[in-house]
Order: sequence, then C-alpha cells, then structure tokens
Amino acid sequence: MPFYPLLLRLSSALVPLTIALTTYLYFYPFFHNCYFPIPPESTHHVFDNCTFDDHVLANHYANRQAAPFRLLALGDPQLEGDTSLPSAPKYHFPGLNQLGQWLRSGRPFLVLDGLQSGLHDVVNDILRGLEYTRKQIDLFGNDYYLAHQYRALHWHTAPTHVTVLGDLLGSQWIGDEEFESRSIRFWHRVFKGASLVPKGLLKEYAAPTFVRAEWQTGDDESKYYREKTVEVLGASPGWANRIINVVGNHDIGYAGDIDENRISRFEKQFGPVNGDIHFTLPLQQCNLSHPPLFPPVLRLIVLNTMNLDSPAFEAKLQQRTYKFINSLIDTSSPVGDDTTATILLTHIPLHKEQGTCVDSPLFTYFPHDEGGGIKEQNMISKDMSKQAILHGVFGKNLDPFAPAGGMGRAGIILTGHDHEGCDVYHYGFKNNTEWYASKWDGKEAKEARADGDVPGIREVTVRSMMGEFGGHAGLISAWFDLEKGKWEIEVGGCDLGVQHWWWAVHVTDFIAVIIWIVTAITWFVEVKMDPQFLQKMKKWIKEKIEEEQERMGGRVRGMMDMKMDMGGYNPGVRRKPHGSL
Repeated sequence: MPFYPLLLRLSSALVPLTIALTTYLYFYPFFHNCYFPIPPESTHHVFDNCTFDDHVLANHYANRQAAPFRLLALGDPQLEGDTSLPSAPKYHFPGLNQLGQWLRSGRPFLVLDGLQSGLHDVVNDILRGLEYTRKQIDLFGNDYYLAHQYRALHWHTAPTHVTVLGDLLGSQWIGDEEFESRSIRFWHRVFKGASLVPKGLLKEYAAPTFVRAEWQTGDDESKYYREKTVEVLGASPGWANRIINVVGNHDIGYAGDIDENRISRFEKQFGPVNGDIHFTLPLQQCNLSHPPLFPPVLRLIVLNTMNLDSPAFEAKLQQRTYKFINSLIDTSSPVGDDTTATILLTHIPLHKEQGTCVDSPLFTYFPHDEGGGIKEQNMISKDMSKQAILHGVFGKNLDPFAPAGGMGRAGIILTGHDHEGCDVYHYGFKNNTEWYASKWDGKEAKEARADGDVPGIREVTVRSMMGEFGGHAGLISAWFDLEKGKWEIEVGGCDLGVQHWWWAVHVTDFIAVIIWIVTAITWFVEVKMDPQFLQKMKKWIKEKIEEEQERMGGRVRGMMDMKMDMGGYNPGVRRKPHGSL
C-alpha cells in the first residue's frame, strides 16, 4: 500500500495551518494593534526647525508621530527554579530489593506482598520522574514564552527605554548559587541581547548643583537647571537595550527579612535598588518662537519600597531608603513647574481601599522571636503612601496655602506586585486630610481630573507578564506639549495570551516538520526511486529470509541426529516396559 498520497494530503493541510499560527504568534503585536500612544498632531511640529549636533539625535526625533520617550514596562516575570521542582526520583525500589529474600523464605504471602510493594515503588518513581521532567520542560518553555514577549514587542514597538517592575525571580529564599543560575537565565535567555544599566547612571544620592545654562538668547540670569545625572533624551540609543530593573519582594524579601546580602547580590546582577536620572529635551537646538523658560526634563526614579514600612529587620537598610527619598525631595524641581515630569518606578503599589483593585490592603508580621518585622504586604501603608510618595516625591498637598496651591509635580507612578494589574487616580480635596483612589476611567476620577483645584496623580499597576495573566506589557509614552507648557503621559498595553497558545503553536510546528520529513522520505522511496529496484530489494530480502530459515532448519536436524547416535530416543526401537513378573 503506497503511503505517499496519504502523507501528501496530510502535510498539505498542515502547511497553511502552521504558517497561519506561526505568523500570528510571531507578529502578535501587529495583529493586536499594539503601539505606543501617539502624540496629537499639534505637537508634531516641535522639532521641525531643529539643527541637531549629531545624526543620533536627528534619527531619534525624525519620526514626528512617535513620542520621544517610549517605555516598555513589564511586570513580575518571577523566574522559577529548583524551589518549584518536585523531589527528583531516586529509583531505589526497596520493595523489589527485598523480593529475593522473600522468595527464599518459601512463604507465598511474603512473595505476594513483595511484588505488590515493588510494583508500588516502580509506579510511584515513574510518576514522580514524569512530573519532575514535565516541570523542567515547563520551566524551559516559560523562559522562552517570556523571551518571546520581550523580543516581539521590542522589535515591533521600538521602545526607547525598558523596565521590569520587580519580582524578577520567584523566591527571595534561594541560595546564592541558585540566584546566580536564575540571573543567567534572565540575561541570556529571557532578555537575551539586553544589558544592565551602566554603573553610575542611576545614582542613589544626588547633591543639588546649580549650573547656568545659556541655551537661549536674552537675559540668562534666571535660567538655571539642576545638573544631577542628566542626559539628553535620545542622545544614547543604548537605552533601548538596557533593562531598568526594579527590586521586588521575591528578589530581596519584605522589610521583615531583607538583609545586606540579598541587596548586594541583587545590585550586582540587576542594578541599584534606588536611583534616578534626568532626561532633557534638546530644545536649545531648535528655533522656537516661544521656548519654555527651562529645558523640559523627564525624571526617572527607581525606588525600593520593600522596606518603606516598619518594623524592618535591619533599620540601617531602611534608613538608606529614607535617605534616598530625602535626596529626591532636595533635588526635585519646584512644585508647580510643569516643564519637569516624574516617572516613579517601584514594586509595591500605593494604598487603596478594599475593592478598588483585586488586591486589598494586607499586612502580616513575623513572630516576635523572629524580629517581628513585616512578613508580607499587598500595598504601602496609608501613611507612607501619603508622606513619602504623594507629599514627598510628588509634592502633593491638601493645604490650599501650600506652594503652587498643593498641586505638586506632574508625573505618573508605575508599579507591579498585584499580578492582575490596576489603573487608578489618587486625589484629594483641599482643607481635607484624606486621599482617595478611584479607577482611572471611573466617574469620580474623571471629575477629580476635570477640577483644576484638585491635586492628583495616576498610578498604573502593570499586569504581570506571566502566562497565567495573559502575557501583558505596558506601553507608556511621554511627550512635551509646547502649547500647554507641560508633559503629557499616556498609557497603553499589549497582551500575548496564555502560555498554552505558545506551546500549541510550537508543538504543531514540530509535528508538522516531522510529517514533512516523513513525506519527503516516502516520496523518495515510492516515487523517485526505480520501482524495479524496489522489487529486487524485496526479492533479495525474501531470499535472505529463506536462506536463514533453511540454515536454522539444518541445525535442528543435525542436533536430532547427534542425539540418536548417542543412544537417545529412537522411534524405531521399542523398549520393554519395567514391571514385576
């Protein structure tokens, strides 16, 4: 029976299926319409009359429709490892090892028990081995599922910056060797081709320095900007391939168990737990009719909120975080200065009332004999959210007599931790002490944003990029609106889908390749080759089988003759039976 026609029909049916599935998977950002938010047309002319010093800046601002700052935000990859694997099978089979003793005992019931115990050991170890292997394959596939998201989105959307918002790894309890192993997977498998932010770019403590900037004509006595860690936005294209890593609880723990070793090994592999950098727009190289008083600045802050709340296991490490926040306040632009916007990257979200997001406020603590520190928390405490973040970093204040009327600094907060994700607006009313958080698209938040006398700020908790949560990614665009004299920040998103789709496509591709190979071999044998050659081959095989059968038959007859010669059984001789007379 020829198999080639059947295999040809099967492989022909698989061709369009595999092409369609693979194309969809590898170009999913295109099919899902995943793009960074685009600035309005009114802002496209800002860089029309610019003369840049080098081609790098010219290329960065060449596309007028693209925002000059595009941040790809990924949340909680949580790379697992040995702690998630079941115990490896040992294949000792103690029941079978004792079976020999029971056989020699001559007691059937022991032999039966031995067989039952031995089979039980074999089945258990085989099942354990299968589960162990399945989990190893699952970890391997999960790494490449996450890598596929990063690679596809990075190629399709062309971000200028990339951040991972904490929980890079799956457990803070792992040893140094396993930590290094997962770090290698992070850099060489999941984010292959990406690199760590060079040391010194994200500085933890910055002293305020005032430098005169003669970037426009006229009187320059009042034209100053703070030169901390400053870069011209777009001057270094290397940022597109750098990962700005934020520390999470599964990386170093919560306040109750963070120690110096965990922070040191994290910073060695992934960068500082605290730091900030200022990106300036090169408007001094543009011919503008009404340039802003100060060069627009976009401030990027990485903040460790893991030990912001108390009690902490090591007070020294907590003071380090407090000192960094104070340095942020000291080096911040004046409140009400809309030419500067702040993007805060941190892991634990700010406080919200129950029901606002999926996670609710939660604090648990270690026993007193273990230090009594924070063991787990879903959000920053209410007081710390207000004092350290809203009041401190962003300068928001509900006192109507506060500077700039309490409106504070512009910006956005990007967090992780809550795997389901959330998008809220924090706001408060003057002459009040309470801050509220409502869904960004909700009625209350819209009314608060419409009121120009209500301080507030947006917080986006980026949904996890893990397969269980659909492989989500945040797409954040920022641009300076020259007419309004302030920064605009918009947020989009993109979802790959659960990891089962990734597996299904690649398994289908693998099966299709095998079938195509078998089809090609079958075509070569059944169609391409000379049919007479096949007949000769069959005849030769048949002759060899007959020769072997004849040879085996001759050996059997020879053995029978030998037995007869040695006095063995001879059917021609009748023997007298033994018996008494």
